[in-house]
Amino acid sequence: MSGNPTYPSKFTVYVILCWILAAFGGLMFGYDIGISGGVTAMDDFLIKFFPKVHERKMHAKEDNYCKYDDQYLQLFTSSLYLAALVSSFAASKVCTKFGRKPTILAASVFFLAGAALSASAQHLWMLIIGRVLLGIGVGFGNEAVPLFLSEIAPVQHRGAVNILFQLFVTVGILFANLVNYWTSKIHPYGWRVSLGIAGVPAAILFIGSLIITETPASLVVRGKESLGHTTLQKIRGVKEVDVEFQQIMEASEIARGVKQPFKKLISPSSMPPLIIGVMLQVFQQFTGINAIMFYAPVLFQTVGFKNDASLLSSVITGLVNVCCTFVSIFSVDRFGRRKLLLQACVQMFASQAIIGGILLRDLHATDSLTKPEAIWVVFLVCMFVSAFAWSWGPLGWLIPSETFPLETRTAGFAFAVSSNMLCTFIIAQAFLSMLCHMRALIFFFFGGWILVMGIFVFFLLPETKNVPIDAMVDTVWKKHPVWKKFIADEN
Repeated sequence: MSGNPTYPSKFTVYVILCWILAAFGGLMFGYDIGISGGVTAMDDFLIKFFPKVHERKMHAKEDNYCKYDDQYLQLFTSSLYLAALVSSFAASKVCTKFGRKPTILAASVFFLAGAALSASAQHLWMLIIGRVLLGIGVGFGNEAVPLFLSEIAPVQHRGAVNILFQLFVTVGILFANLVNYWTSKIHPYGWRVSLGIAGVPAAILFIGSLIITETPASLVVRGKESLGHTTLQKIRGVKEVDVEFQQIMEASEIARGVKQPFKKLISPSSMPPLIIGVMLQVFQQFTGINAIMFYAPVLFQTVGFKNDASLLSSVITGLVNVCCTFVSIFSVDRFGRRKLLLQACVQMFASQAIIGGILLRDLHATDSLTKPEAIWVVFLVCMFVSAFAWSWGPLGWLIPSETFPLETRTAGFAFAVSSNMLCTFIIAQAFLSMLCHMRALIFFFFGGWILVMGIFVFFLLPETKNVPIDAMVDTVWKKHPVWKKFIADEN
């Protein structure tokens, strides 16, 4: 792909500010992922909303694998993702009709409302509605932010810029873990502080959404060509943008001719990016990553850590997640997408298999692991998280955001986001029950999925490194040995 064109650009303070402020949508998503597991491990929270779970937790002879198995407790976590699933389709419409910037603004408003209601909840229904509002914010934010970052990034740095979203997701998870470690010592309302602090990054995202620019592609497709040209000059930091702008204009002409983008998605020529986008999001969740991130404190308590130690262990995994996402920023545009994904499959499979083996051999219903074994489990979880962080985490969002043509980009990405949220909902709702019934075999379950993922990437995922975002069809899909069969030659 070395022959692909690049366009003149230079970094400016404003465009870097736009990248960072928009990426706070990822931080909100990460905070919501990370906060729920720590909160559900807090005794004060369980006593108020889930007294039966608290009673089982305190019962000395309760089966380690089953003491947190409660559908309502899982609904607290998973309701957010069900709301995000449904709202992502509405977000696609808003994103297409009004632009990426207003969609990010709407996400911040939902985040603020959800954080306020969750923190002040007096009844379970208030807690769930708060999570639903946060979920709508996730649906809007996860639809708009990756598209925004991919569309304003220079082609030669698109991978690194888009990965800012996932980097901020990991920072949000780490921030949530640190907050939970601190608030677990504040009785009896530490959980309220944890849920309420979500309002801080939400407020930053709200302010940021007023500062950032709209993307040139979104402006042009909505008939604002002159403003789109000016905006492209502003974000590139140079005046010579005519060649790149012409490519955006050509893509927008095709996009304007598509009145029903969701219907266009089911045409054969739209199948390659749709299948890739949806399957990458599905596979991202079936690595088992969010099962670990949602319930890390609960998981570590299950293998024998006390409450403080389990929260501290989840802080460690969160720190690994952040640091290793940086690896992806500096490697994705150098080594490409495929190599990172395939290497990670090997490392994640080995980690899951060894964790499963240790627990299968040594963790019985009422026993804990020895200290060396428990430390090994934490180490292996960190190995798993590190591989995910430089591969499937960021690339699961990057690749779908860069491979759809402009005419189906928001609709296609909505399907990808909704697929992610559906699988996240399923995992969040089912994981504790699966842990109860499958026990250590759950790690082999996820390991099996990782094998399937590796095979899929090896045979079906094309390399998109350094390909201009509006040249994917001609440069990638029409040249792939499998996907070219789906692409109708419009000439």
